[in-house]
Amino acid sequence: MNVVVLTLVESNCSNTGPRTQTLHLVDELRRRGAEVRTVEASTPQEIDPVVEDSQTRIVLAADTDEQVNAVVARMVRCLAPAPSERGENLPAGRTVPDLPPLAILPLGTAPGLVERFGLPTAPADVAEAAVNGTVLRTDMMRHDGGGVCLDGVRLGGGDRPWRGVVNLDDAVLADGSEQILACVVANADGYAAADDLVLAEPDPADGRIDVAVAVPVTVGRWRKRVRIEVRRARGRAVAVHPDDGVTFVSDGLVDELKRKRTWWVEPGAAGWLR
Repeated sequence: MNVVVLTLVESNCSNTGPRTQTLHLVDELRRRGAEVRTVEASTPQEIDPVVEDSQTRIVLAADTDEQVNAVVARMVRCLAPAPSERGENLPAGRTVPDLPPLAILPLGTAPGLVERFGLPTAPADVAEAAVNGTVLRTDMMRHDGGGVCLDGVRLGGGDRPWRGVVNLDDAVLADGSEQILACVVANADGYAAADDLVLAEPDPADGRIDVAVAVPVTVGRWRKRVRIEVRRARGRAVAVHPDDGVTFVSDGLVDELKRKRTWWVEPGAAGWLR
């Protein structure tokens, strides 16, 4: 079996080369009879030759969910057919084929997805998963900005409420007239809570997106007080349209959403070796 160990590095990083965990992994892979090569990538284009090789198992040496997202995003970019070329062989309700399964080797820290999906962490266990392991299929989200999401998205939170429209399939969770404290679009549970408030309890393999919107509501006829109301729903696609910009975090990446964005679920598209 051919195995490539892929490590993402900063383009301006001078401290490159295999780290201790990677060296142990390579030894364990070779002990199991695998042909191994190591690749360091500092740009998305350098990832492409690795993910396009259908004859090679990939072990991603990673610290963060953002790095895992970067590799899966390149898989989708390289392997997903254009809308005009989607054939009948695609699984029902999908725009991408089954992506090649990844094994994950945690480096300094473990990506949160490793724990949430129950993936191995020790080099010997990761090597066994890469060579002889089974494939766990989980859902993935794509969005109309061209990216992917494996864990989830949290929009807002903290001390800055925002306004916007949130629609999940045919359900309206926010119509733009109220302040929103936080909104989560969850595949797994990395962003399912905010400030100790559980917003969603997603299942990453149920073929649905869990969406929750937390809004302040004034209650009481005489002694008015504010409580937090959480509106929850599950479905296939969600659209979020902020009135202005809103900060969000998605698979560890922090950005600002300034226009309408739609996320939809790709059931069972992502694969993990364990």
